[in-house]
Amino acid sequence: MKRRAFLTATALALVAQAGVAAAQTDISWWHAMTGANAEVVEKIASDFNASQSDYRVTPVFKGTYPETLNAGIAAFRAGQAPDIIQVFDVGTGVMMAAEGAIMPVAEVLGDSFDKSAYLPGIVAYYSRPDGTMLSFPYNSSSPILYYNKDIFEKAGLDTDTPPKTWAEVWDMSRKIKESGAAPCGYTSTWLTWIHLENFAAWNDVAYATNENGLADVNAELKINDPIFVNHFQALADLASDGTFRYGGRTSEAKQIFLAGECGIFTESSGGLGDIVKSGMNYGIGQLPYDEAGNGPQNTVPGGASLWVMGGKSDETYEGVAAFFRYLSQTDVQEYLHQTSGYLPVTLEAYESTKASGFYDENPGREVPITQMMGKEPTENSKGVRLVNLPQVRDIENEEFEKMLAGQQTAQQALDAATQRGNEAIRQAVGG
Repeated sequence: MKRRAFLTATALALVAQAGVAAAQTDISWWHAMTGANAEVVEKIASDFNASQSDYRVTPVFKGTYPETLNAGIAAFRAGQAPDIIQVFDVGTGVMMAAEGAIMPVAEVLGDSFDKSAYLPGIVAYYSRPDGTMLSFPYNSSSPILYYNKDIFEKAGLDTDTPPKTWAEVWDMSRKIKESGAAPCGYTSTWLTWIHLENFAAWNDVAYATNENGLADVNAELKINDPIFVNHFQALADLASDGTFRYGGRTSEAKQIFLAGECGIFTESSGGLGDIVKSGMNYGIGQLPYDEAGNGPQNTVPGGASLWVMGGKSDETYEGVAAFFRYLSQTDVQEYLHQTSGYLPVTLEAYESTKASGFYDENPGREVPITQMMGKEPTENSKGVRLVNLPQVRDIENEEFEKMLAGQQTAQQALDAATQRGNEAIRQAVGG
């Protein structure tokens, strides 16, 4: 009898477990993270899944940022959209315009959402003009400068003094190449994000009219003004003899820096994980500013946020809300920030990290935050919000690549990018 009772109890337990498993709600999360940052995504999802039994988040890598956005658009049109999709900062305008396709994160979180708990600059970027937060700022970043200290030493440069202005970047880059310390002096990821959008904000000059598109969708580009032209002509001149090396339109140049081929590198703060993992003797500096501008002012968020797609079940939205609340926990944000280099999205996580002495032990790691929060944003530095910014970036990149190949001057490249970009904006807004 005892054995039969034991078997009966075991069977009942298995049935109960099967019922729990059947009731578990799956949450799909499409993302664009690679390398060390992909490992962070997997760990966060795994830890959340282990923390409760009602929901299961499944991360799915969908390619680069642009590829992930395009895959999401295609999936939505086919009626097969994921529950959560990671969209890079420039896709914000595209997602905001997709009424009905998304569920604002403020509505998903409901009464449990306290906007004041999050970093103000990040919240503002991913919110409607009325203050409604539309997406969850998973991996916000700021562009910063990295440098290889071993290369600096070989070139006779001070290993504790990174360049502060673009003129100093150009000068140090020439010294690195001419000394033979490295094959090239400088490289950069994301020319559009770093050298146009953040260049404008950091130097407090207009990228486009109507507060860079935030005040009105009918914006016109201002990127062929002299300060931009002079900056890009300097890049073109350095590229002509290999002092500046172009890696590609997104993050490809990171591999050039990791290989030790260039001594100075501008990249997202979110690129830190791979640099640490490489074992390089590196240093961090703030994003350089142009002495002809009005900076340094403040940088604008890069990286990406998590958008919740519309038309899902109540159970799915409850699961997404539970996951976002988990992501907002101080210990989770501290892990994400300290491991990846992305900004902590909550004030409590930032303050806790600071109080722990982390920034004292890791010089430069606070730079991305102080760059973004150091000054109240101006009309020029709140961010860029074009309804078709990914398309405008493609146009800008096409003209930059012709310039770097010696086929046109910086003035010609930026004039063409401005004209073509403005035409694309007018078409997108129906003008």
